[in-house]
Amino acid sequence: MAKGTTPKGPMKLYRSYMFRNKDPAIDEFRTVMQEEYGTSKLTRKMMKEVETQGGPTASTIRNWFEGDTKRPMNATIEAAGRALGKRRIWVDDKRKNGK
Repeated sequence: MAKGTTPKGPMKLYRSYMFRNKDPAIDEFRTVMQEEYGTSKLTRKMMKEVETQGGPTASTIRNWFEGDTKRPMNATIEAAGRALGKRRIWVDDKRKNGK
């Protein structure tokens, strides 16, 4: 299969949601963890605590931060945040709305 295609044809590209390296949700969740644990250095033990509280496995979280994962599934990011007692909300994007 050619790059950028799916079994149903060309892959749809979203011009409103583009990034070069990793999904911004990964960095947002890293910040949530850092604030939750009060440190910039996140350990495997902290990641394991998220897993124990109902989030994704510690290895999944490590792969977000240090591995090759670029686009985690939304449900997995949500589970990780909710395991820490957090939830995401939609807000106006000042860059998009010119505010």
